[in-house]
Amino acid sequence: MTEMNLTKEAPLEEPARQYYYIAKAEEYLKRQAEELGRPLTFCVTTFGCQMNARDSEKLVGVLEKIGYVEEAEEEKADFVIYNTCTVRENANMRVYGRLGQLKRVKKTNPHMMIALCGCMMQEPQVVEKLKKSYRFVDIIFGTHNIYKFAELIVTRLESERMVIDIWKDTDKIVEDLPSERKFSFKSGVNIMFGCNNFCSYCIVPYVRGRERSRNPKDIVREIEGLVSDGVVEVMLLGQNVNSYGKTLDEPMTFARLLQEIEKIEGLERIRFMTSHPKDLSDELIQVMKNSKKICKHLHLPVQSGSTRILEKMNRRYTKETYLELVDKIKTAVPDISLTTDIIVGFPGETEEDFLETMDVVKKVRYDSAFTFIYSKRSGTPAAVMEEQIPEEIVKERFDRLLKEVQDISSEVCAVHTGTTQEVLVESVNDHDSSLVTGRLSNNILVHFPGEADLIGKIVDVFLEECKGFYYIGRRI
Repeated sequence: MTEMNLTKEAPLEEPARQYYYIAKAEEYLKRQAEELGRPLTFCVTTFGCQMNARDSEKLVGVLEKIGYVEEAEEEKADFVIYNTCTVRENANMRVYGRLGQLKRVKKTNPHMMIALCGCMMQEPQVVEKLKKSYRFVDIIFGTHNIYKFAELIVTRLESERMVIDIWKDTDKIVEDLPSERKFSFKSGVNIMFGCNNFCSYCIVPYVRGRERSRNPKDIVREIEGLVSDGVVEVMLLGQNVNSYGKTLDEPMTFARLLQEIEKIEGLERIRFMTSHPKDLSDELIQVMKNSKKICKHLHLPVQSGSTRILEKMNRRYTKETYLELVDKIKTAVPDISLTTDIIVGFPGETEEDFLETMDVVKKVRYDSAFTFIYSKRSGTPAAVMEEQIPEEIVKERFDRLLKEVQDISSEVCAVHTGTTQEVLVESVNDHDSSLVTGRLSNNILVHFPGEADLIGKIVDVFLEECKGFYYIGRRI
């Protein structure tokens, strides 16, 4: 990057404007560090989904470029950031609780700054509450303008007042800003932002905005850069990857994008999430069937097995069409691992509706399922629906579902016992340092004897024993 002239006005075009503010913040920070006689530190805490985790890597990239050094304990850090989630209301309560503790810490550290960003900040009532009761927070921004982080830091340092910058929506995507990956060998890659689906229980479209897809050339260029930096596996991220490309000037399907990414030399594995069943095309199934790099794992949220409840959820498919889709996928990719999300106790759910869900679980035989008890999310249509289900009934159904899912899962996951599979080694085992932990193409974990130098490599492992949700193996 060319040397920035900070005596001039900030450029108007992005990303040059943000690099100007990064350089400016760096100057401020250098002066602060000299006064303190030590570097300033930061701690980013991420709540929520993989989209948020990827956003946090971008925040960390900017902070490190400015000159901050990472600190694991937030109470010791000079800059604390909460990247928030708002899918469930108790997530909001957790953030308020943590903020209360930080207020006490901030009184003892005059250099401390606190920033809040992410989905929770897109709710107007949250921002009002923060303005009124949490005046010690320094920077508040949402999901649409995360790329302006450096600019917001400078605004705060120059004004010494609370900075609030929330956008209701945007069609803007800014490329080529810093990012600091958590793992050297794998990375999330945003292919799109926002959601157009408006499922009746979900707040996401209101806080992440309308769907907008990144230019395929920018996506390929980013992945090529990651691969040249040692990445062997990418996870393509979007609220609904199956509707990728509809907002582009030259529309392109998700299946076509996968084919372009498949051509990248050195990339070994491609994962993606999340897939909405209503948009999963025959073209995509064929691409998955013929691919050498797409992992044998598909997360396909069903949410309910009852067509009546699916209609109330505004999911736009039926039990029958979902099961037909599963059949198509399993016929094309026989060794595919299917996982799902299921909500129990949606308003109006009867015992018959619940048994329809159990029927889908028995027919599909998922490798695993994320099961949730329905929780009211104010601001969504479902929150004001009549026939909210009593807690004790929901709990009893949830326990039955969980047992069914786990019983099936332990049978399905065991099918590879006695075979040799490729495993991407991810870490030294948490409980036994003589073992390493890796992941099969179908996303199941494997623990086997090995050293830390295997991390990031794909190795052949013989699967000796299945322990329900993971394997014990040995390297071949």
